[in-house]
Amino acid sequence: MPKVHLAPLASLLAGVAGLILVALVSPLSAAGWTTGLAYLLASNALLARGLHRRAMWSFGPANAATATRSTLVALVTALIATSFTAAVPVPLLIVLASTALALDAVDGWLARRTHSESELGARFDMEVDAFLLLVLSAYVAQTLGGWVLVIGLLRYAFVAAGWVLPWMRATLPPRYWRKVVTAVSGIALIAAASGLLPSPASLAVTLLALALLLESFGRDVVWLAAHRLTPAIPAHADHPRNVRSTT
Repeated sequence: MPKVHLAPLASLLAGVAGLILVALVSPLSAAGWTTGLAYLLASNALLARGLHRRAMWSFGPANAATATRSTLVALVTALIATSFTAAVPVPLLIVLASTALALDAVDGWLARRTHSESELGARFDMEVDAFLLLVLSAYVAQTLGGWVLVIGLLRYAFVAAGWVLPWMRATLPPRYWRKVVTAVSGIALIAAASGLLPSPASLAVTLLALALLLESFGRDVVWLAAHRLTPAIPAHADHPRNVRSTT
């Protein structure tokens, strides 16, 4: 077995160890354990599949950074699932989520620095971003209302639309603004989740995040509609940041 295929297993084991450490600080509910472990199993299984399909023998420091982010997202997921039935330490949640978000700038820099950009790395990075926004929006929705879930579901709605409308699976041109919008949305959700802002301010920054995401996805839909005669490509390149070099 190529050594690179051990990377998903190492990431899975690191995630399980992380969940145990988090549980020592703040007990996790059954839902917390289930969702955290389910994320670790699913994300690393998909990663292993991607490595195998592309015959990648070098995991690289950029992918290692993204794998670290993914492990942190698993811990955030477990805490947020627990928060629906029990109190969780908000500072711990914010530190984990903020670190995962901050590392988003590191993996892209490492990929460019080491000339190891890849389609798989970009897709891995994108999916970690999307899931972090989803779980953070679920947490903030508990206080601001269910509409906040739209922030986390937009990416998945875009992909689902591509299953129905093949022209929405065409290659999008690189656009750095997507990365900016994702970062701003993550910062806004973390700020709202921290409880440090007055309610009107939390509402304002969350609405700003939603507006930016709607603009970004809307612009991509308009571009795809205008170029719908372009031949469709496989769904793995659907949306945002389909090349790591744009990060």
